[in-house]
Amino acid sequence: DAATATRREFLNALRAELPRALAHLQRSNIAPVDLAQAAIGPGMAVFTRYARVLDAAGRPLSVREALALINQTLDEVLAEQEGDLDPDTRWAVAWFEQYGFGEGEYGVAETLSKAKDTSIAGMVRDGLLVARAGRVRLLRPAELDPEWDPAADRRVTVWEIVHHLVRVLERGGEEAAAALVARVGSGAEAARHLAYRLYTICERKKRPQQALSYNALVQSWPEIARLARERGGQMVQGRFA
Repeated sequence: DAATATRREFLNALRAELPRALAHLQRSNIAPVDLAQAAIGPGMAVFTRYARVLDAAGRPLSVREALALINQTLDEVLAEQEGDLDPDTRWAVAWFEQYGFGEGEYGVAETLSKAKDTSIAGMVRDGLLVARAGRVRLLRPAELDPEWDPAADRRVTVWEIVHHLVRVLERGGEEAAAALVARVGSGAEAARHLAYRLYTICERKKRPQQALSYNALVQSWPEIARLARERGGQMVQGRFA
């Protein structure tokens, strides 16, 4: 017979099993716009394993409440993927979640940079953001240097790769994006994963136009990867090298 579980036990099971399901979905190159819906299946498989899931007051969780916990756990799993990112990118993701490409106070940005082990001055030099008159904002893809050469950049970040790819894809299509991927090397796959995370942030923060850009990048990825291989980029364990 199916067992009864507490809300905490259900959450623990989700946190144990959803990362594997998410990794499988991302390997299959599911579009970010479909990711949350696709994650419902594995999450509900955990929920329906139990006869009942009880909250702290002993009341059974509804399906709606279970879905909310599944979405919460999905967001946590995507956020945990940031742990492998470079400090500049981790700063940029945290800033983007709060401000998007809008302005924020320099003092807040500086405090966050210390927490992420990076510096505002360094990110300004590297062309990730602008800081003036006590305000800071991330550069939009269209504002990035069109002559950017990853081979000449001593501090290439995953954030840069994603947004240069967005810029190039929107202006020059998949061929142009493939040319950049072939030059970027192993950072390309990390950029694809980050696009999922940025899409979920945009969806939650109601930024549909930005969400479209990240979704388009992931959806175009199989063709971009194929064209990059033809250009000489070599895939090693799912990554270009």
